[in-house]
This record gives sequence, structure tokens and C-alpha cells, in this order.
Amino acid sequence: MAEDISKAVDLGLKLSKRIRTEKPISTAPPESESMQSKHETTCPMAYAVITKPGIVDNPDIRSYQPYVHGKCEPPALIPLEMKGVEMEVDCCLDTAFVTVKGTWRLHCVTASKSSHCRVAVPMGEQGSVLGVEVESPEKIFQTQLIGLEDNKQTQGSVKARDGFLLKRKIYTIQVPKVAGGSLLSIKVRWSQRLLYQDGCFSLHLPFSFPSYVNPIGKISKKEKIALSLNSGTGTEVTCECASHHLKVISRQAGKLGLLYEREVSRWSSNDFNFSYNVSARDISGHLFLQSPSLQDVDRREMFCLYLFPGNSKNKKVFMKEVVYVVDISSSMSGGPLENVKCALLEALQNLSSGDSFNIIAFNHSSSSFSKSLVPATSEAIDGAIQWVDTNFVAEGGTNLSVPLHQAIRMMSGSAEAIPLIFLITDGACEDEKEICQVLRSDLVKGGLNSPRICTFGIGSYCNHYFLQMLAQIGRGCYDAAYDLQSISRRMERLLQNASSVTFADLHVDAFEHLDSLELHPFQVPDLLAGSPLTVFGRFSGDFPDSVNIRGILPDMRSYIVNVKVQQDKGMQIEKVFARRIIDALTAQAWLSGNKDTKSKIANLSLHTGVPSEYTSMILNEKDKRQPSKIDAEEKLANAGDTRTIILLPLGVGFGNLKATTENLPLSASEPRLYETSEMILKAASTCCGRVMDQCCCMCFIQSCSRLSDRCAVTFTQLCGALACFECFNICFDVCCECG
Repeated sequence: MAEDISKAVDLGLKLSKRIRTEKPISTAPPESESMQSKHETTCPMAYAVITKPGIVDNPDIRSYQPYVHGKCEPPALIPLEMKGVEMEVDCCLDTAFVTVKGTWRLHCVTASKSSHCRVAVPMGEQGSVLGVEVESPEKIFQTQLIGLEDNKQTQGSVKARDGFLLKRKIYTIQVPKVAGGSLLSIKVRWSQRLLYQDGCFSLHLPFSFPSYVNPIGKISKKEKIALSLNSGTGTEVTCECASHHLKVISRQAGKLGLLYEREVSRWSSNDFNFSYNVSARDISGHLFLQSPSLQDVDRREMFCLYLFPGNSKNKKVFMKEVVYVVDISSSMSGGPLENVKCALLEALQNLSSGDSFNIIAFNHSSSSFSKSLVPATSEAIDGAIQWVDTNFVAEGGTNLSVPLHQAIRMMSGSAEAIPLIFLITDGACEDEKEICQVLRSDLVKGGLNSPRICTFGIGSYCNHYFLQMLAQIGRGCYDAAYDLQSISRRMERLLQNASSVTFADLHVDAFEHLDSLELHPFQVPDLLAGSPLTVFGRFSGDFPDSVNIRGILPDMRSYIVNVKVQQDKGMQIEKVFARRIIDALTAQAWLSGNKDTKSKIANLSLHTGVPSEYTSMILNEKDKRQPSKIDAEEKLANAGDTRTIILLPLGVGFGNLKATTENLPLSASEPRLYETSEMILKAASTCCGRVMDQCCCMCFIQSCSRLSDRCAVTFTQLCGALACFECFNICFDVCCECG
């Protein structure tokens, strides 16, 4: 988990006191950072993984310090000096493709030793890692996606418990055995979603570097951010705000090219933020067509339907009937349930006077605020808040089927209100497939009065593909939170967006005249005031020059939006929608068990580079050095000089019924950086262990001076003995080098 990195970095900064330079430096962060209790990963970072404190030293200037005995178990992480950084961002529709290139130096390990190095990359909204490349003076490391069958057949591979996501948003991977003083060139690629609000897309990227990655001395430091933008609107793009001074280098209809580049004395302390306006006042959209690439297994044509809600802040939305179905099993105790309560109470306060609502709390049984829907009056909302405070007590197991069907039966079928069900859970249940099958048969007719089901998953133990399938069946929304800090924020956003239906029960006339059609999601959802509507599909046949999208407005009037059909070869819409298509197909494969669907997911994952449940990521290690004639013959006999490391799967899995039954907490679902949970520095003796965090010799002697006279004399003599041993060690190194 992220706390492991925080503790490891804290210990690493203490160990870095051993590093000696020509000029005295302070490893302590600025006051604003020292006040923080955690070293959060707010930017792409590289760390030295230190298990033996004795190797920590300046690779250029040997400090001849006493040798430190013992090991760091788990290892400490010393942040490496960053020599350069640049970022390339390609925004297309609502997705950003980010490439960060940086150079770090292993400045904290003596030149005669080596250390593993860990790369940590925080990604933004719904991020997917696309690849990592690391180059050292001796080796090249590169990640690659392979099929699960290829994984089993990989010869000479090594399995590693590494290469995983912390909180589903920080990708970390370890690079083995880098020589002290070496330069590491690191290139990381990932994709993430843009946020949409009031007609504007916004992009947030981690670019805030801590002070201790700044190199010592006066060297040239250059930051560079290149941003290209294709909004798909065909109209002029208006930049709303930017955190860095961006220069316009190109401008076309719907497209924009921007550049930030400057010499700096210290690396950026601000994240990169950028927002732009794309939406007209009224509902508008586009339908893009594109032919498959030569590498694409599916030879059918592709299309992307994009519909904007308009940027009017006073846009009218449908009245709604809302039932909140909330998991209060034992695993929700503490922070998760408190965050859910905060988001729920905020949603209750935002209900309009024409709305009606109810609340169902469930564990192994269920209870409701009222037997039926109640009008959203101030008195009813106050009563619901008191009921939540009294009845939201985490205990018992998880039984979802009964409360979900109870919520559906509560809907009155009003002709003027959208029925909404919000399901919030952190666990899995045995009858998930049966629930989906029953609801699919009940809700397949659709229509304005068919309940919309919106789902929110907490942690890794719930089956997120089951929740996504429920949302597809119910033409609703899905979101998830994998860490405690993001539950309230993400849940509030889901409740607010899903409650703002502005164009409902949509039908596209042209779909009925195609020879074949595959839609993702398989039902066209409603258009929400808080987010654009996106639909991806494959088809055979011909689209007309324009298509009509029919629906109903909040005042119950029928409305038609005419959307222009156009070809756009440079948009790469399959790449933009790859994450969403893979997730939708995986939910279908989970429900049906169809092997062809699983194979289709694997092919799409390999084609687009987006990880899936049916592909695996490996790390290829290749030697850069020119081998001798004998070495070359040996490597030829061993079938090449590339070593393969099989990394951990990046999928979320299909739920954990056992963990749900045992009511394991949210924190237990987070992956551990190391097997051991406590950060301790083991020493040769108990007394040494108490003062081992005082890493330098002078600090150690000062610690001795605070002890009794007899202890101080004993420890001072010990320091002298260790110094003598270090002198012998240096002499041995010198003799070996001379020999």
C-alpha cells in the first residue's frame, strides 16, 4: 500500500545522511513538506531500494564512514536525484495519453556496489499503464503485454511479486541491480480520463516534485511539457486555465498544439492543470467513422457517437425517484461507512422538491427508512438523516439480492420521473450471475420508466465486473474507489451526475438499418448534464451523412438531435475507447463464460496495449554490453540474451467471496509493497538497533553523549573499532584495484 512507500522513503531520507558531498547539504524537506506526516507520490519518482545500509555513500567522493551492520527489512527507499524531465500529452475526445521521460541518477550508492531501483508513477482519473522502459549504462528493461497462454509457455522466465498498482492509481515496478552512480533513463506511458464540468474538460497530471530530488550544485535543469489536443468538435477550442505558461504553436478547427519549456533552478512544485471549453449551449454531438488498422483482428468498421449536454448552468433535469441501497456489513466499519454516510447525506440535501426517495441498508438482512418512496420535503430529509445515523451500524454479512429487488418494487412508475437505484457495496455475493439474468429479463424492454441502476464499488473484494454489468443492464453509471480517501469524493460525483438526466430514452434511427451492429455499452444510456454521452461500436453496412437521435426532454417533449457523420483518420477512436471496451467485454465474458469473448478481449488488449484480465505484463531485461566471443557462444546456446520477468496481474479480478464472508476490511485488500508490514532497521545488537536511525558517525557519537558515562565510553570505543574495520576494508579495496 502507499503507506509502505511513505515509511520506506522516510527511512531512506534518514539513511541519505550518510551521503557526503563537496558542499554541505540538508536532506530535510522544506517546512511545508516536513509538516506532512506522509511522503506521498505526487509525481513520477525513482528510488534506490536499500537493504544494506553500508552501501549508501556518494559514488564520486568516498566518505570513509564506519561500516553499518545489519539490514533494512523491509528495504528503505532513497529518492534519486532527477537530472531532467519532459512530458508529452495527447488529448483526444475525453482521454489523455501521457508520456513522461526523465533521467535519474543513483547518487546514493557507492560506485563499487549496486542496488535495485523502484519506479513509481501516479496516474490520474481511471488511468491505465501502457508501458515502462528503463535504460541503464548496462541494460535495457521494457514491459510487454502477452497472452495468458504465452505466459505459461515463456521459457526461462522468472516470476516476481512486483509490477502492480497501489490504490489502483500508482503503478510501481522494480528495476534490478543498477550500479552506483549510474544514470537511469525512464520512459513511462499511460492513459487517463479527462474530467468534464459545465462544458469544460479538465486535465490534472502529477508534476509536483519534492525538494530532495533536486541535484546538488548548479547544473542546467530544463522542464518541458508538450500538449496536443483534438476535441473532435470541429470548432475553435478555448483554453480556460493552465497551471504552467503554455505557448500556442499550432491551431486548427477543434485542434490545438501547446508547449511549455524553460530553464529552472528547482524542479516544478506544482501539478500540471489544464482545462478547455468544447461545448455549445445546447445539446450537440458528432459521429465519427474509422476503418480498422491492418493489425486489427476485427475487420468491421468502427464508429464513435459523442453527445454533449450543453453548458447551460440552469439546464433543466428530470424529476427522479431515488432508492439508495447501501451495504452496512462488518467490512464497511470505520472509515468506509463514514465516507459513504457523508456522500449520502450530501445527496439527500441536493434532492429537489419534486423528487421522492427511500434508503435501504443491507447486510445479511435489510431494513428501509420507509415502506415506500417519500417526497423529498425538508422534514423527510431530516428524518432520513436521523435514520441513517441510527441504523448505519456496520455488522453482519452481505446479501444483495433481496434489497435490490425490494428497491425495484418500490418504483411507482410515474410518467414524469426517472427511477434511479444507487447500489453501494464493498463485497461479493454468490448469486451475482442470477441477479444479472433476472434483471436483464425484467429491464430488457427499457423505456422511460424502467429503473436506472447505478453502482459504486469499494475496494478490491467486490466484483467490479458484476457492478459494471448491472450498470449496463440498467442504463446507469458505474464508479469505484479503492482507497479510503477517495470514497466520499467519487461517490458524491457519481450521485450528482447520475441524478442529472437531461435527455432520456435515446434511440438512434440509423442503427436499425445496419447489416450488423455491436454496441458498447450494449444499451444507449441517458444523457447527463454532468458528462458527455459516449458510445463505441463496430458495424457492417453504411451510415447516412447524418443521423437522428430521438429522446425525451425533462418537460416530456420529444426531441431530435441531428448529428453529422464524418470520417476522421487521425483520431484513433479504438485507442481512445480501449479501456471502456475491454471492461464492458470482460463483464460480458464473466456473465456468459464465452471463450470467444475472452479471446477477443485478449486480442484487443495486445493490439491497444491496455492491460486486461486475460493478458499478463512481463519485464524484458536485455544486456547492452557487447559480449565476448565466448560469452556470445554461450548466450547463443542459451537461446538469446533476454531475461523475462513475469509481473503481477493488473486486473481487478472478479471479486473475493471468501474475503467478503470473513468481512475483511478495506485496508486488507490493498497490495503490500513488501511482505513485512513494519519498517524496522535490524542491527547487529539490540543497543545498535535503538540508535541505527542516527546514520552518520557524528550523530551516533552525539547519541552516545546523552547516555551514561560508562555506556558512552563503550559506544565510543565501538565507533573506533568500526572505523578501524572500515580502514581495513578500504585498504583491501585499494590493494585489489592496484593488483
